[in-house]
Amino acid sequence: MPSSISEHQSNDPPSPSNFRIAIVGGGIGGLTAALALATFNPSLAASNITVYEQASEYGEIGAGVSLGIQAARVLQKLGVWEAADAISGHRSSVHRSNRRWDNDELIVDAPAASSDENVRQLWLHRAELLEVLYNEIWRRECATLETNKRVINVEDHGSTVSLNFADGTTASANLVIAYDGIHSVIRSQFAVDKPTYSGRIAYRGLIPMSAISADWPYSSWTLSWLAPDKHLLVFPISKDRLINVVAFLRKPESELGGLKESWKSEAPREMLEKEYDGWNEMVQKIIHALPPIISQWKINDRELLFQWCYMDGKVVLSGDAAHAMLPQQGSGAGLAIEDAHVLALAVRDYLANPDVGLAAYTSLYQDTRLPRAQKAQITSRQAAEVYDLRGPGFEGLTFEESLPVVREKVVNRMAWVWNSSLEADYEAAKARACLR
Repeated sequence: MPSSISEHQSNDPPSPSNFRIAIVGGGIGGLTAALALATFNPSLAASNITVYEQASEYGEIGAGVSLGIQAARVLQKLGVWEAADAISGHRSSVHRSNRRWDNDELIVDAPAASSDENVRQLWLHRAELLEVLYNEIWRRECATLETNKRVINVEDHGSTVSLNFADGTTASANLVIAYDGIHSVIRSQFAVDKPTYSGRIAYRGLIPMSAISADWPYSSWTLSWLAPDKHLLVFPISKDRLINVVAFLRKPESELGGLKESWKSEAPREMLEKEYDGWNEMVQKIIHALPPIISQWKINDRELLFQWCYMDGKVVLSGDAAHAMLPQQGSGAGLAIEDAHVLALAVRDYLANPDVGLAAYTSLYQDTRLPRAQKAQITSRQAAEVYDLRGPGFEGLTFEESLPVVREKVVNRMAWVWNSSLEADYEAAKARACLR
């Protein structure tokens, strides 16, 4: 696979042969974008699509990730559904079983999405999903994958954008797609990042399924135990070999001791044991099965970003760079995958109608995706409140009095995320913009 960084500048009219795309960030979103661009634009060669990853190798930080039906359908279109499904955790008819923190009694089962297209929701290990995407790119030889390329800024050169790297090298592209995450360097050139503490932190770790499977009394492997200001979520990944464990809790910022918004932060398991002391026996068993050192991170929130396209449409934001959201709804990775699909459609239509201009089609991507992404950001905030038994409907209620409110708010809260069509959204936005 080609690995050189092109310095070539061209004033030729855009075509699949000379249209160069740079994807900044080699995570799940970035590699999905590379696959989607190649799939929906088969005339693009591997030299036309380059992914720049700042690390020395392609890999994901973190553990479990959930993907909804729409993201699963994208993977199906890109030819990697079967491989992703093979590494997923088991799914039942329950999306999430919500139970009491104290006596383990059921509060409500939220149903899983159904599909007539032989796809399902997925519970995956981030690193394993990235490997599926990476291997498919190599198998198809459809993109160039660079490593040790940390972008420090981009510069506008009329028909192209130059990317300047920390190692002193540069590259040129007609379109730059920023998939460089919540601390996006590309975004920082155009918008001020103003993270605010959400009032919550999280702990995360993995345990072997065998540590709890013999005593597991539930019909679902995806559960949450809820208490005021705390909840613990578990779900299976890695072909049901592992259980992903995430514990959320509210804590004043003054008590964080300098904790950062970073998945690399760590803490001793004893801290989590102390926070969840007195919870039911199964929760205790899960926590004690975690390794001695687990992840701990500060959960920040960000205001909605209303502009994703810059430099006359030649630079676009995607994934967390465009719409970072709280993790309690589990929508972030899926939306990054959805972004890739829609952006690939926009590039396809631009290359078929280049006289209209690139900005019209990157704006079409933004107009298609922004309402859905912003709704996900808002509803993720609402989900965080619901699982903490806080916010509208919970004021002044005891724990017992809160349970009917939880049932009402949880049972169908994900339906809008699942029951949609990316293609229909795109075609509707294209019609509004009077584009072909």
